[in-house]
Parts: sequence; C-alpha cells; structure tokens
Amino acid sequence: SRGIVGGASRQIGGAQRRMSTLSRAQKVAQAASRIFGTHIGNGLQSGRKELRKNLAGPKIMSWYQRPIGKDLDPLFVDPEVERKKLKIERLARRGKVTPKKGEGKRAKKK
Repeated sequence: SRGIVGGASRQIGGAQRRMSTLSRAQKVAQAASRIFGTHIGNGLQSGRKELRKNLAGPKIMSWYQRPIGKDLDPLFVDPEVERKKLKIERLARRGKVTPKKGEGKRAKKK
C-alpha cells in the first residue's frame, strides 16, 4: 500500500499513521493560527505588526493636564459646572428652559 502523500507513513498496530515532518515550533504556530485566525505565509496580513506597536493612550493622556475634581478635593467647585447652573437659572426665570418630556411645541398644538 502507498503512504499518505506529503509525509512519511508508518504501520503501527495495524493502522497507518502519518509521521509529521513539521517541527514543534511549526506545529505550535499552526495551532495558534487556527485558534486566533492569523495566517502563516500566503502573503496575507495577520495584524501582528499592529499588536506589537506601543500603546498610544498613556502617551496622549500624559500630554493633557488632569482636571481637579471632587475626587481630589471635596471643597472644589468646578467653575464650568457653576456657570452652567447659573445659565439654567437665568433661562428658567425667563421661561426658556427645555420642556419636560411630552410638553414640547407639538404637544401644545393639540
């Protein structure tokens, strides 16, 4: 009988088994490519190059100053939040605040 094409075959216990010509590293790489969906060779992109790059997030975040908030100082009052509250109060006195759900123009027409 003829062996399996592409590799040597050996008779063990009455059944033919294929002897692998791949090294252990190649077998691991093949298993990893099946599991993680990466390709070995074939000229196809696997994405490994992007995953090897350093993460940009920490570098970008280090550029901006961390805002002082309630978590750092419980007595701190954010001027931006205070400004928004004052604006909403001014608008409320003039009756210009956003209407509650179901009280808009369309509901008033009916």
